[in-house]
Amino acid sequence: MARTIHAGEGAPWSRRYVFPWVAAALSSTVLLEAGFVLAWSSGFIGARLAAEHAPTFLVLFWRFALAALLLAPLVLSAGVLTRGWRPVAQEAAVGALALVGYLAGVVKAVELGVPAGLSALVAALQPLAAAALAGPFLGERVATRQWVGLVIGLGGVALALGGTLRVGTAPAYAYLLPLLGTLSLVAATLARKRWAVSDLPIAASLGVQSAVAAVLFAVLAVAEGRVAPIATVGFVTSVLWFVALSTFGGYGLYWACLRRTSATRVSSLVYLTPPVTMVWAWLMFDETLTAAALAGLVVCLGGVLLAVGRRKTMPTWGDAAR
Repeated sequence: MARTIHAGEGAPWSRRYVFPWVAAALSSTVLLEAGFVLAWSSGFIGARLAAEHAPTFLVLFWRFALAALLLAPLVLSAGVLTRGWRPVAQEAAVGALALVGYLAGVVKAVELGVPAGLSALVAALQPLAAAALAGPFLGERVATRQWVGLVIGLGGVALALGGTLRVGTAPAYAYLLPLLGTLSLVAATLARKRWAVSDLPIAASLGVQSAVAAVLFAVLAVAEGRVAPIATVGFVTSVLWFVALSTFGGYGLYWACLRRTSATRVSSLVYLTPPVTMVWAWLMFDETLTAAALAGLVVCLGGVLLAVGRRKTMPTWGDAAR
């Protein structure tokens, strides 16, 4: 009697055992969100790596120029140039707000003398701002439990950064830059969700945004006095770090999570990045990891768990990756 052959039987072990685990990981919103927190936090470490080797805008220019070059084949294969001006213009606007507006504001403020802890605390206002605007702009209902979670999360960030907060000696206008950068990211988040910016795959979308960011940062780099790369290991390392972890990882996962869930839920995850960054710094630079930082991480996690709420449906990875 013939034996029934089940699906996958006789296939290589990698397809039978490894690929199902990979597929399960990619279909899990929680795992994507955890990856986003880790990758987004890497940006602050990259800023520290870059600060010792080159001007801010020079590093950011080469970061996005390289990212745009690597993603160009995916942009072309997605037929971006044949889709008309509207989706490209929308992607360009989101890129200008999320990549240039946010990074130029937050990173430049630190370079001008605004304490990093204070800049991070201002940036941590993003979840509250996104939640406040999600209702009128997106029609998203923010439950009372989520508001409580957002406030607790902000408290956790303040607790984690408490020992590092100081006023600094930067010029007065510099203290507005983190706020403007944060509002720029909020605007990009709301626009991305409201427009449901085209149906481009995320890689192609990020490619268009990176190209726009490269052009704008080139202008800023020229204004600072240099656009040519610096032939040092430190410069190359910082650019590659930014491209792989912060651009492909951080922003790629940010948009992927936003396609799956609400603006409020995704923004609330930002609360976890300051304390997670402190763990990165402890591991990489042997910085002191204080009890306040660990306590703040726990408080932030509790606030985020309240803020994320529950989802009734979960799109497949194909939906999120489109």
